[in-house]
Amino acid sequence: MSAPLYSWGQYPRLPQNPHTCSWLSDLTALHTQVVFKHGSTLPYGNGRSYGDSCLAASDEVLHIRTLDRFIQVDWQQGIVKAEAGVTLAEILKVAIPQGWFLSVTPGTQFATLGGAIANDVHGKNHHLRGTFGNHVRCFGLLRHNEKHLTCSSGEQSELYAATIGGLGLTGIITWAEIQLLPIRSSQIDSMAVRFDNLSEFFTLSAELDHQHEYSVAWIDCLAKEPNLGRGVFIVGDHARYGSLEVVERTKLSMPLTPPVSLINNLSLRAFNEMYWRAHPAQRASNRSNYEPFFYPLDRILHWNRIYGRRGFQQYQCVIPHAVAEITVRELLKVIANSGQGSFLAVLKRCGDILSPGMLSFPLPGTSLALDFPQKADLLPLFTKLDAIVNESGGRLYPAKDAHMTGCDFRKAYPAWEQLEALRDPSLNSHFWKRVTT
Repeated sequence: MSAPLYSWGQYPRLPQNPHTCSWLSDLTALHTQVVFKHGSTLPYGNGRSYGDSCLAASDEVLHIRTLDRFIQVDWQQGIVKAEAGVTLAEILKVAIPQGWFLSVTPGTQFATLGGAIANDVHGKNHHLRGTFGNHVRCFGLLRHNEKHLTCSSGEQSELYAATIGGLGLTGIITWAEIQLLPIRSSQIDSMAVRFDNLSEFFTLSAELDHQHEYSVAWIDCLAKEPNLGRGVFIVGDHARYGSLEVVERTKLSMPLTPPVSLINNLSLRAFNEMYWRAHPAQRASNRSNYEPFFYPLDRILHWNRIYGRRGFQQYQCVIPHAVAEITVRELLKVIANSGQGSFLAVLKRCGDILSPGMLSFPLPGTSLALDFPQKADLLPLFTKLDAIVNESGGRLYPAKDAHMTGCDFRKAYPAWEQLEALRDPSLNSHFWKRVTT
């Protein structure tokens, strides 16, 4: 019997029984079999969703990671068609030597193509490129007791919109065709500078975001006034010259799960102080391989084990432009006073490019994301943060969520009823049950 699967955050700890499919031609029969026996199921890729959106309500998932074949490539136009289980890392490995990169990439390259669509992931260039869904030309969709469908903006357009960001609920994405971004080198030219407080972040963002393809900031979540929101601002662009070589970094690994989280107030405070001081007070340029720039945590395999057996929750919200600075300041005050948080707290500006996805997370504003070790007093903290986010007109990211109330979800994502109407009745998740009932 296969080992059970979990979400990346390991919370809630709901073991999923995998039903593996190795060939697209076998998927319809397997889907029918699992639904007949267990009532419902859910597609599961490489398990990089943090909360319970990737966990089937029946705890029986269709594990499609092994559907990992490339179907067709056009290196003249930068178009790749591949099965849904292919990872972003596997796409990059073949695309970069041909002079192409992902138009949009999240903070991990180990997400699958199907997962990137289902969660409509975004990255450091949202202000210029929008979400992953903005670059999906078409995809195949398998729905229970229906023929295989091809969805695009011009064909099955409702299902196309509902599936992008649809959390795997509208059908099983079987393959997808995406548009890549042309590059001249696999290297990234970047600039980093530390800043002393949150106001400086917004000043730097206003000056630099539009000048660069990529923009992001690390935040010291424990810093208080007058240094509340201090951090490191980083911008980057694909280098204009250099090789197109894919240099794979040596990977480290967290070999086991400790009984308790290694992230605590003491270790976090020491790390944040060291990390902030390690970066330059004046703007400094650097050239690096693409992996450390885009995927710093991917170097440590199984890094989620650092948080111990209880796992962790990520809190990611986006706040509208008009109230972003004052709201993020309030959020950081509450977090700093709690003494909780993560060593990787990320702040970035989202642009105004609309996604084709019905339930896409980003909106024009500022996104804040950080991880919290799971413990008993986490819910009161999240309740305070939720109240601030709701008052601002912001919202949380379903792909990272394990606590959002149904009331908050339905208010933040009014299109949920349209998605529910298009949901494949054979597919359901713990997340969807939690926020819609």
